[in-house]
Amino acid sequence: MSDGHGSTPDTPPGWAPNQPPPYGDAPGSPWTAPGAGPGTPPAPPPPPPQSPPRRPQDEQPPPPYQHHPHSPYGPYGGQPPYGYRPQPPVLRPGIIPLRPLGLGDILDGAIKLIRSNPKAVLGLSAIAAALSAIPVAIGQAITLGRMGTVLSRGPAALEGSPPQVGFLAEYGAPLASYAVQFVAVTMLTGVLTRILGRAVFGGRMTVGEAWRLTRGRVPALFGVVLAQVLLLLIPLAVAVGVIYTLVTVGADIGVVVGVGVLLTLALLAYSLSVATVLALAAPATVLERRGAIASLSRSWHLVKGGFWRTLGIWLLTQIIAILVAMVLSIPFTIAGGVVGVLGQETVGSQIGAAVLIAIGGTIAAMITYPFQAGVNGLLYADRRMRAEAFDLVLQTAAIEQQRQGWVHATADDLWDPSATPGGPGRGAPWSGS
Repeated sequence: MSDGHGSTPDTPPGWAPNQPPPYGDAPGSPWTAPGAGPGTPPAPPPPPPQSPPRRPQDEQPPPPYQHHPHSPYGPYGGQPPYGYRPQPPVLRPGIIPLRPLGLGDILDGAIKLIRSNPKAVLGLSAIAAALSAIPVAIGQAITLGRMGTVLSRGPAALEGSPPQVGFLAEYGAPLASYAVQFVAVTMLTGVLTRILGRAVFGGRMTVGEAWRLTRGRVPALFGVVLAQVLLLLIPLAVAVGVIYTLVTVGADIGVVVGVGVLLTLALLAYSLSVATVLALAAPATVLERRGAIASLSRSWHLVKGGFWRTLGIWLLTQIIAILVAMVLSIPFTIAGGVVGVLGQETVGSQIGAAVLIAIGGTIAAMITYPFQAGVNGLLYADRRMRAEAFDLVLQTAAIEQQRQGWVHATADDLWDPSATPGGPGRGAPWSGS
């Protein structure tokens, strides 16, 4: 055995003469491990590896970490990954966000239209509502007064012929109300649509300015509304003529009832279709400065890609408006009915009944008119955003207005495709100067 400084007889040929001693050499070897003195026993071997504890069979393993795909941070927390760009916040300078709108955005925007400019919106709506409600209230007050007179005479008065109310009291008031409503609501819709066009950018408009910008569109608005009425009344007249003919020729009652049910369903489907495809004609008339026929065609093309969605939102809006009107007007209607019946055709009772009924109708319509006009206008904006990427035009204009610090009146021109650079929905730059 060598001490580590000489060759050994067992050295294989070709090896260096000075070889280290084997593992666990004898004491005194110069190859002893550092810090180990002579006679130090070798370190014990490491313990064998222990197997992990077994999980019970009924225990589920913990789920793996799921990284959210839209999280700005890495899969294990910490800083966002390299090159991540967070989504910019949606611009909302006015009553709606400048992106395609959901149902909540449309309903919320219609309410914010009222709240953003209550003086102009509610003031104009109250005038139109009062003009429409007063004729109906007078007719109902006269009818209730005569009903109270008949009831006061006892059961004997009810056995004869029903009381003759008169044509003017029975039909004149509703017809006058419809005529006034046709004129007042049409003009109100145009003015409110113009106010909405500015409110999208966060701007406000006075009643005088809104009327000045809308009065040139009133003839086209009347043309649009008249065309819608004719499109609904002509099929109704045809259906009534068919039923009248069947009754005249002595057709079986079952045939008359069956044909009547089929015609009713067909008219209902037709009326909903016409009301939906032409729902955006009034906003197009005011905001895009189109004629009546061009506005009807424009509404048809905008709705064509989203008919069922437009129909659903339009129907929901009508249901909401009816429910709100009932809640607001029923207390006044009941009070007016009690006053009219108990007054028995006295002048004071009829005036009181008419006032109460008119107040209820005015309050109800004052809220529902701008709500319905707002939903129609925002549906129009949503369809242009979805069909023409019009939100890019609105966003460009909003950024420019934020830079300038105010909403310029030329923002109204953005809704007109002929005045927008590059045409509708092409995202062309706009200058507010």
